[in-house]
Amino acid sequence: MGKKRIAIADESGKITTKKKKEERHKVRVAGLKGGERVVDMGTAEVTEESPLPSQPSLPSFPSKPSPAKRDKIPKTRGRTYQAARIKVDPTKLYSLKEAVKLVKQVSTSKFDGSVDAHLSTLKTGLTGEVNFPFFKGKTKKVVIADDKVLENIKAGKIDFDILLATKEFMPKLIPYAKILGPKGLMPNPKAGTIVDNPQKALEKFQGGLVRFKTEKDQPLIHLKIGQVSQPEKELEENLKALITAVGPKNIKKLGICPTMGPGVKIEVL
Repeated sequence: MGKKRIAIADESGKITTKKKKEERHKVRVAGLKGGERVVDMGTAEVTEESPLPSQPSLPSFPSKPSPAKRDKIPKTRGRTYQAARIKVDPTKLYSLKEAVKLVKQVSTSKFDGSVDAHLSTLKTGLTGEVNFPFFKGKTKKVVIADDKVLENIKAGKIDFDILLATKEFMPKLIPYAKILGPKGLMPNPKAGTIVDNPQKALEKFQGGLVRFKTEKDQPLIHLKIGQVSQPEKELEENLKALITAVGPKNIKKLGICPTMGPGVKIEVL
């Protein structure tokens, strides 16, 4: 609000102008500093007919449509596997002899695959060792700890798969625990690598002696028992040795399968 010019005519007709300030209603408010003023702009009467103006609502945007879930495409097996799968009755428990014969027939690999045993046990924490009479697999190098082996370990030359040691020799191996431990090569009683007669243990480990144990959180054991190319009799004997070592009363379910091919369930007597 500012000044306005007002024209005034006198009796002679002469026109003069005056500046007039617009009226303001000044209101003094306690606590204001010098020079500060509050101007009363008047009040508007609010009634039901004239409601308070509401704040404008924000514009709504259409929600982004969620991406359509991709339908999972079921995996399909090849014709060779399907043909082999027909030979196995999934509801039947085969005898040990029948299962070994059948697992050789349903192997679909073009190479000499392995025959693996899968056991479901009644509890976790089962450990032990089995000596397969007809074991065929990767040959493991087993050595007996002595001063020469210690020199090789110190030089970073570790060319063995299993290390055997006597209780008396163990103090000499302790300084190398940080090297052998992470590789699973440190002798320990649970693995059967701390022995009284190292030479006798060497013959066992070089033969078909294999250690087994259940998974950490599941009562399951997975172990190779031989090759598909082996005679049925050899595979049968290896499987019998495994069942005896684990204990028939500890086995809930047992099945064998080739590297490539369907599995066969076995009746444990």
